[in-house]
Amino acid sequence: MPNTKSAERRMRNSARKHDRNQSINSRLATLEKNYLGFLAGGKKEEASGALRRVSSALDKAAKTGVIHRATANRKKSRLAVRLNALK
Repeated sequence: MPNTKSAERRMRNSARKHDRNQSINSRLATLEKNYLGFLAGGKKEEASGALRRVSSALDKAAKTGVIHRATANRKKSRLAVRLNALK
């Protein structure tokens, strides 16, 4: 338990940020899973729309500091390669 008022405040802030980050990470995982489902089904049009949504969400998460910028770029690149490999 925190001993000072500032420690109490930091604990509250930390819990609030943790919940927000968890929510964003969960949404990223869901979007990526949907995209991979479209790829597995061979639905190139839907997959390209899903890739746009995933890329946007990754950029927003990187902008707010939920994930690192390089991590977002790496994931976007690997997902795009998988779409381009689909014939």
